[in-house]
Amino acid sequence: MITCIIVDDEPLAIEVLENYIEQTPDLMLLFKCRNAFEASEYLKNNQPDLMFLDIEMPLIKGTQFLQSLETPPKTILATAYREYAFDGYELDVVDYLLKPIAYDRFLKAIQKFKEQAETPLVSEEDEKYLLIKDRWGIQRIKHSDVLYIEGCKDYVKINTATKSYMMLQTMKETEILLGEKFVRVHRSYIAGLGHLKLIHADSLVLSNDKSIPVGNKFKKALMDKLKGG
Repeated sequence: MITCIIVDDEPLAIEVLENYIEQTPDLMLLFKCRNAFEASEYLKNNQPDLMFLDIEMPLIKGTQFLQSLETPPKTILATAYREYAFDGYELDVVDYLLKPIAYDRFLKAIQKFKEQAETPLVSEEDEKYLLIKDRWGIQRIKHSDVLYIEGCKDYVKINTATKSYMMLQTMKETEILLGEKFVRVHRSYIAGLGHLKLIHADSLVLSNDKSIPVGNKFKKALMDKLKGG
């Protein structure tokens, strides 16, 4: 039995996929939700075989959410926008379904999943990365290269040892995308745990000797992360 979840902000799209799953032998729907936050909470304690994921959702796009997961389930993207096909290719998804989805096309996607499951590729999982669009195109920034993130009103600045990148995104969204290897240390700063050099009472020194502040209400979370790691 192939266990599935649906992540889509459109009720009609969820209804269509749910109906297709019910009609298809060997498929079982475990969970459905309308945003990445709910899906993230579910995936912390569950491991479905397959995820049907919309791209254009509130707060966090499906592609950003997928890229943020440490061990994502196999994923079939479902979207009304053709222009996201490249993102799907970059994220190595099983298939890319264009809405409105016909049942025969849905079955082809399931067949692709079954074929991949029968002949898994033996390779090391690629390191997680951020996708950042700039005037040169789409830049891939490895999580391990990110020293810290600074909040700048409606944007965040992603800082590496060699360059900084701006993203139109909130600090909360960025926390979710980056995952467990990062910690919020201030209302305006997120630090990469792998780049901590010195820890002071009210500040951190990173591997590039950059000092960033630690807010009082974030100290406990920082210490819990350090103890856990």
